Amino acid sequence: MRFNSLPLYVKILAGMVLGILLGIVAIQAGFVQGVNDWVKPFGEIFMRLLKFIAIPLVMISLIKGVGNLSDIASLSRLGFKTIGIYICTTVLAIVVGLVLVELIGPGKMVSTESAAAMQASYGATAAERSTEAEAMAETPPLQFLVDIFPDNMIGAMSNNGGMLQVIVIAILIGVAVLFVGKEKSAPFMNLVNSLDAVILKLIDIIMQYAPIGVLALMAGMIADTAGDLELLGALGLYVLTVVIGLLLMIFLFYPLLLKFFSKTPVRKFLTTMPPVQLLAFTTSSSAATLPLNMETVERKLGVSQRVTSFVLPMGMTINMDGTSLYQAVAVVFIAQVAGVDLSASQLLTIVVTTTLSSIGTPGVPGGAIVILIMVLSSVGLPAEGLALILGLDRPLDMLRTVVNVTGDATVASIVDSNTKTE
Repeated sequence: MRFNSLPLYVKILAGMVLGILLGIVAIQAGFVQGVNDWVKPFGEIFMRLLKFIAIPLVMISLIKGVGNLSDIASLSRLGFKTIGIYICTTVLAIVVGLVLVELIGPGKMVSTESAAAMQASYGATAAERSTEAEAMAETPPLQFLVDIFPDNMIGAMSNNGGMLQVIVIAILIGVAVLFVGKEKSAPFMNLVNSLDAVILKLIDIIMQYAPIGVLALMAGMIADTAGDLELLGALGLYVLTVVIGLLLMIFLFYPLLLKFFSKTPVRKFLTTMPPVQLLAFTTSSSAATLPLNMETVERKLGVSQRVTSFVLPMGMTINMDGTSLYQAVAVVFIAQVAGVDLSASQLLTIVVTTTLSSIGTPGVPGGAIVILIMVLSSVGLPAEGLALILGLDRPLDMLRTVVNVTGDATVASIVDSNTKTE
């Protein structure tokens, strides 16, 4: 069988395995710097291509999705339904994390010596992230609302303003299209439809490079962890707690939602999503995975284009189920290591703070760390506790991104199943 005829997820999986093996060989042969110099750049190219296409994809897809709605009332129904479901899944993910970490108690298994060693290794990084969190906390309470409205369209599209500003621009243009009317907006929408077709074809071209990009990313990541491998053993139970929670979300929680609230068959969903999940695992970026996720959900799961183009870009920004579950486990874990028993009101504070902060969590590698410090401070835990888990953030970031994109696709299927008859 020729390699080109294999399914995409098989190619990506092959690239991932070869990358891991190459990284291990590089560690054993003392060729880590060689991997960083000659292999890792190809992974960075792949990431750049994915990020390069993400903003035009979100812009064009949202304009097309909103512009093709029948009226403003349809947009309101779709928007409130999407945001409401996302918030519900986020809260449930946090509760799952809290229940697991309380039952397993991973923080009680970490020795004082191990905790001190990790704090010494990552104390400087934790202090740096703590300073960033303090700066965020000192901003006016409604500054986040001001920041999502751009004052420069070009600046917002250059990603200086973040993806939320791009979404606002696209929705405003789509709303203007609705007010103008289909007859006058027809030439503009024809252009949007043409751009949409070009962007989708560009995604197909970029994904042909995916196996090489994934191989390079994995090889670089494994090589970079050469000095930190001994730290993984001390926090094995913590990792296990997070992984169990994330797997429960993928294989139990989302399938149940699909079974009871969607017309999408669970088996079809689980067999369709692996390419998206593998890409999310490798890149640790919901934004980088968005193009493939949109293509998969629309073409293979049969979700309508108007729902896909609205729900998935919104989900990339506000839906962070995996990240929220991880943050809940991390906060309680740090409290357990410190010997602090969290009260019921403090656990409720974690739920509320994590849910609200998830809306602003960047869909990029490591984006959850700064937000995590804010959650720690909300229950009176020292930001220095972050040093305990920084060594494991990267692999767990990969796993929680898988949950994030799977949750986006699940909600898109649910929304589509409940809007086709409207």
